Amino acid sequence: MKLVCLLEERSAEEVLKIILPKILSSNISIRYFSFEGKNDLKKKLQRRIQGWQGDDACFLVLMDQDGADCRIVKKELQELIRETGKAGRTLVRIACHELENFFLGDLAAVEKGLKLKRLSEKQNNRRYREPDRLANAPDELRRLTRNEYSKISGSRRIAPFLRIDGSNRSTSFNNLVRGIKKLVEG
Repeated sequence: MKLVCLLEERSAEEVLKIILPKILSSNISIRYFSFEGKNDLKKKLQRRIQGWQGDDACFLVLMDQDGADCRIVKKELQELIRETGKAGRTLVRIACHELENFFLGDLAAVEKGLKLKRLSEKQNNRRYREPDRLANAPDELRRLTRNEYSKISGSRRIAPFLRIDGSNRSTSFNNLVRGIKKLVEG
């Protein structure tokens, strides 16, 4: 079996390269395709899925919500996928609001990954209890880490420590992990 990951940007690829081997059995091969933003992903999505040969592949599409209504964004992507005939083998997940919200949901991982002190103590602050509500997660993460965080290298450094057991405070991260498990099991 193959899991084909179609991602809005490279930082998502960096995170998934680290967490997917922890989630999936070793007999599942993984391919990553990072696009140059939302528009590039939407433009090339159908062709990439339709062009995939064989029936042993399932697909993960991951995109940031940013300022849009996540239900509308997800519906648009699902419609594009439905036209490929492979909707039953495809999982669409929208990161609320951005990938950095996943990190704000696990400040212990940020602390360990960026080698900071006492950051995890802030997890119970009202602001970080529901990180998916924060619309400015990249700015918040840079502020919290005193500019230690950067998109690609920060993703690589934090991802090894992200908890995939459902304890991350980001609901969208936990939904992503559960969805991936269900997709490959089904």
